[in-house]
Amino acid sequence: MKIAIIVAMSKELRLLLPMLGDAATVELPGKAVMHCGTICGNEVAVMECGIGKVNASIGAVTLIDNFHPDLLISTGVAAGAGENVAVLDTVVATGVAHHDFWCIGEEWGQVPGCPRIFPTVTADAILGEDEVKRGVIASGELFITSREQVDSILSHFPDTLAIDMESSAVAQAAYLRGVPCLCMRVISDTPWCHHDNSSQYESFWDDAPVRSFGLVNKLLNNF
Repeated sequence: MKIAIIVAMSKELRLLLPMLGDAATVELPGKAVMHCGTICGNEVAVMECGIGKVNASIGAVTLIDNFHPDLLISTGVAAGAGENVAVLDTVVATGVAHHDFWCIGEEWGQVPGCPRIFPTVTADAILGEDEVKRGVIASGELFITSREQVDSILSHFPDTLAIDMESSAVAQAAYLRGVPCLCMRVISDTPWCHHDNSSQYESFWDDAPVRSFGLVNKLLNNF
């Protein structure tokens, strides 16, 4: 199986690259770099796209058009949304939404010509409820810092468990290209309960959430 994996930051990329066997680097136009190799018998390409939805959409289309994957996985970190998630929990998306998009004549979050919540692969048969939590992942061009921001997102998408800056762009690109997409995020901070979640976010990286990113290895071993 050909599987593409996209992350936003070098901190996330460093957690994935050690998994690659027979690794090789492929430079593409537009300063894009694919790290190609094998994981659990699957042909895999990993890319760091950069933070934000524009970077994510460019990275996703670049991966899809150059690697032609059977599955695109978006993984990395996200803020938690509500009492049901905590730092180091892993959320697998049941769907992905733009929390910062509105166009007149459309529902909040709905890009014309696209579903309001993008469908995703949930991997129910591979990752059990004792390992991950499942809900909507909502994306926007903001680092979320307050409970008020979280509450506003939940008012539009009440099933949201995680909030990031890339997943909806990746899911939209995959939807338009006809490639199945799985979005999985590790909770790095909880702005709804912490007065300084930027500090909480920085401490998260010190905790080295390798066990959570290791779920990617389990996914690849079972597809």
